[in-house]
Amino acid sequence: MLFRSISKVLYPNDEIFEGKELRLKQEYFFTAAAIADIIRRFKADNQDLAKLSDKVSIQLNDTHPTLAIVELMRVLLDEYHLDWDKAWDVTRRTFAYTNHTLMPEALECWSVKIFENLLPRHLQIIYEINNRFLTDVLNQFPGDEERISRMSIIEEGDPKRVRMANLAIIGSYSINGVSKLHSDLLKTRVLKDFYEI
Repeated sequence: MLFRSISKVLYPNDEIFEGKELRLKQEYFFTAAAIADIIRRFKADNQDLAKLSDKVSIQLNDTHPTLAIVELMRVLLDEYHLDWDKAWDVTRRTFAYTNHTLMPEALECWSVKIFENLLPRHLQIIYEINNRFLTDVLNQFPGDEERISRMSIIEEGDPKRVRMANLAIIGSYSINGVSKLHSDLLKTRVLKDFYEI
């Protein structure tokens, strides 16, 4: 019954709050199911989740499945009790991301408030990923607050938003566009800060 109510209308109208909330529920439902299935299959023949990326690669085709990064972290941390550094290493070696747009305004973002209501543990993990990443950026580019602001997973403002493309980039071992030309343009425009790192 839950599955039917979540998936009855795919890509609901997200101009209204209820549509946005349903869309995030859908994205979480499908990514959590995929991560659970991947781990179940992996554990059938392997016991050491630290070696997950030796057998599994997950391709994020645009930002809609980016929650899978956070869900894998949650599972590794909360269910299998890996320490943060090991869980993050496994996660980063497991995901690859294909970006589909050259328009920054078209990159998927979610209200922090919706995350607080629906996925509070995931939001905690996102904040920790962001904090650790921005510490590294600050070490490489001391005093460059504009760069920090552009690269942060959390977009400050009213409302605060979670930038899913930034999360996908930070949590992936490989990032590309849909063609060589698109990838080259990402390096010089939309994802220039990330490419420089």
